[in-house]
Amino acid sequence: MEHHDASDARFCHPLPDPEHQQPHRLQGALFQPIGDEGRAELVERRLVDAITRGHLRAGERLPSEADLSKSLGVAPTVREALLALRGRGLVVTRRGRNGGSFVAAHADPLTFAREAVRRTSRLALRDLGAHYAAITGACVRLAARRADPSETQRVRRRMEHIEELDAEAQRRLLDDVQIEIVALSQSARLTREQMKLQAELSPFLRLVAHETENLRRQGAHLAAVIDAVEAADPDAAGARTELMVAETIDALIRIQATG
Repeated sequence: MEHHDASDARFCHPLPDPEHQQPHRLQGALFQPIGDEGRAELVERRLVDAITRGHLRAGERLPSEADLSKSLGVAPTVREALLALRGRGLVVTRRGRNGGSFVAAHADPLTFAREAVRRTSRLALRDLGAHYAAITGACVRLAARRADPSETQRVRRRMEHIEELDAEAQRRLLDDVQIEIVALSQSARLTREQMKLQAELSPFLRLVAHETENLRRQGAHLAAVIDAVEAADPDAAGARTELMVAETIDALIRIQATG
């Protein structure tokens, strides 16, 4: 079993109530330290990803410049990146006591996702699906071998009232529950890698889930994975994950074909 330091403990705690959850887990994945390069372009790209992928919603306040600098591990480049985002119309600044930088009202993640699908080749979409399925499948198989039933039941309770949420809140909850299942693998390395992939695939999952039936199927797939993990059935957990990914990629290719 892998050694986990204190920084990995967040992967193993139950998630808060979805209606009060700010920020959600994929924001955390996007606001990891930039690293030694620390250029404004990299900061800008990370923030653009957060907005265009829908992890920061229209009208939502961005973290303060000081908090962003601390999270990303950079300082002067944050201000430069925010200026660039304002220039692109993705961020607006409001002054006063409740001021700050906010995602522009017209920043629609579904529009960005459709444009991304049109720009992405069919081969690249299938490659993304293969990467996601490989990592997520490995995680849920490990979870089925390692998770305690009480942990799985706690994750299952997160899904009990999903039908009471609007479509956007349902999709966010599914993202977070997927990460919670992955965390039951007890592999910090795989969990971190899967969170990056979840952040990348999430806008495409949201685009596919724009049709209510597809959203229900995504929820049903995830519930089946939880069942398989609780039953200690790694093959069923992995197979259901791979089926969900295959359906998502096929749906994206259909969207791409209809332009």
